[in-house]
Amino acid sequence: MKKFTLAVHSLGNIGSRVVEAALAAPDCQCLGVIRRADSLGTRTQALRGLPEYADLASLEAAQGRPDVIALCGPSRSIPQTAEALLRKGYNCVDSFDVHTDIPQSVMRLDKAAHEGGAVSITAAGWDPGTDSVMRALFEAMAPTGTTFTNFGRGRSMGHSVAARAIAGVEDAVSITIPLGGGRHSRLVYVVLKAGENLADVTARIKADDYFAHDPLEVRQCKDRQELAFAADQSHGVLMERTGASGMTDNQILKFDMRINNPALTAQVLVSCARAATRMEPGCHTLIEVPPIKLLPGERMDIISRMV
Repeated sequence: MKKFTLAVHSLGNIGSRVVEAALAAPDCQCLGVIRRADSLGTRTQALRGLPEYADLASLEAAQGRPDVIALCGPSRSIPQTAEALLRKGYNCVDSFDVHTDIPQSVMRLDKAAHEGGAVSITAAGWDPGTDSVMRALFEAMAPTGTTFTNFGRGRSMGHSVAARAIAGVEDAVSITIPLGGGRHSRLVYVVLKAGENLADVTARIKADDYFAHDPLEVRQCKDRQELAFAADQSHGVLMERTGASGMTDNQILKFDMRINNPALTAQVLVSCARAATRMEPGCHTLIEVPPIKLLPGERMDIISRMV
């Protein structure tokens, strides 16, 4: 079985789970984790025995050039980080999740990827990502119709990171609550910095684009210990489409899953890292990646098993 090498960029919720998924993959050799210099030596258990480095150059000097880099930092930092690496010829995968910015980001990264002769698979988590594939398949099966994607109830990593970046917030967790029909509300638990008040922080959160489009409730926790009780990493999705196949209507399609959010996102990233070694240069989203390229093994073996 042909193997590929992977470097993990950042060791947060996603990065630590990418380490686990990479170590479990039969064809992946994880070379190590790139972290901020001031983080080195912390959270050593999450490294699971892998080496850590303060920059890519240090990792390369010790381990060689990785085939793919999994970008696991805050979502809003991804396009800039990926653009710089792609221009230097590094294949990158990421789970950028700001839906409204994805088309612009794809064009930006596609230009950088072609300049560097590299592959980018972006927005590759479970939504956007595998859910995007399901929406595309649903539409192919029932071209005329409506699809509702209902998330949760569960912790949104992207919204939690966004809430933690708000001025006056010491720590935060954002819970997504489905309202039906593809609508959601956000319940944000916050620990405030000294001297801040809940009304001002709530207004700042509501003004952020991550939260501006949905009903919002913000609740204050007195400390991180209390916040931990709201920090469950479970999540899920119920996708429903009612439509027509040809001239036959009332085709009802459903997809339902309940998952650990960072673990599934990380697994998709490792699968996409494998696919990146099999793709042509440019920036791709998951709906553009043939499913067979995501799986370990030889083409005919996979066809015999799956088809």
